[in-house]
Amino acid sequence: MPAGIAIADEGNNRIVVVDPQGQVRWIFPRKGDLKAGQTFRTPDDIFFSPDGKSIVATQAENKTISVIDIATRKITFQYGVPKVGSSKEGHLNNPDDAMMLSDGRIVVADIKNCRILFIDPKNSTHTQFGKNNTCVHKSGITYGSPNGAFPMKDGKLLVTEINGDWIDAIDLTGKVFWRTHAPGISYPSDTNEVSPNVYLTVDFRKSGQLIEFNSQGKLLWKYKPTGAKALNHPSLAHALPNGDVIATDDANHRVIVVDPKTNKIVWQYGHKGIPGKSAGFINNPDGLDFLPPQSLVMMSGA
Repeated sequence: MPAGIAIADEGNNRIVVVDPQGQVRWIFPRKGDLKAGQTFRTPDDIFFSPDGKSIVATQAENKTISVIDIATRKITFQYGVPKVGSSKEGHLNNPDDAMMLSDGRIVVADIKNCRILFIDPKNSTHTQFGKNNTCVHKSGITYGSPNGAFPMKDGKLLVTEINGDWIDAIDLTGKVFWRTHAPGISYPSDTNEVSPNVYLTVDFRKSGQLIEFNSQGKLLWKYKPTGAKALNHPSLAHALPNGDVIATDDANHRVIVVDPKTNKIVWQYGHKGIPGKSAGFINNPDGLDFLPPQSLVMMSGA
């Protein structure tokens, strides 16, 4: 396990940092962290900035993105209009997986607007790939409800499209280098790179699964327990340095680590099927990141 993980505890409207022993080390927001009239609702994905000083939180149901300064515990930037989904300037509609690139821009998959946005926090302007509200896959032109645009080590982005189960590797100009289907997946979510030509995604549904595959769409590994051990709407998985896989098991209210050699759970935070807010409990955890310097953006070199 890394030194700790930050969890987007969506059902509790908070971010929780826990160590490998399951002890809570940091929570946002605490009383006094938010300014008068400011809200922080439904964080469903969180990622550290490249310098490790901020957390970028995506609040899909609230239609917003927030950048939180870790030292001061203050929101320093927000984009989107709370609870108002739109493709108009300054708006979002179910954004997902916002991340800050090394140049300071924020890349985000704007699911219901069917576009990939690049937002400049300096002036709140954006550029985009895709056409607003054209939600079909047309390689390099339109995107079918994209829910992730994750940086890879070669500088490209790995885009996940829900409609049609498409995974695309594109560069920062929008050029498509390859595309494939995640094998056996009906609702792909948050595909990311494990190693050269090995990719990890999840099936966001009841009795979901975690899989690894390559750019030809060949299945390399699958974790799909059944019965009482079944996953319930997992939304995100990452590979750990030792080869294990950590995942959010959202509707089971837990984060788990799976050993791919045995397909057994070797670590868990939260209690399966029991939502809560007290120590050791979470409620619909939808996203996570490792503490710096092992955070996803830092490791990808984005």
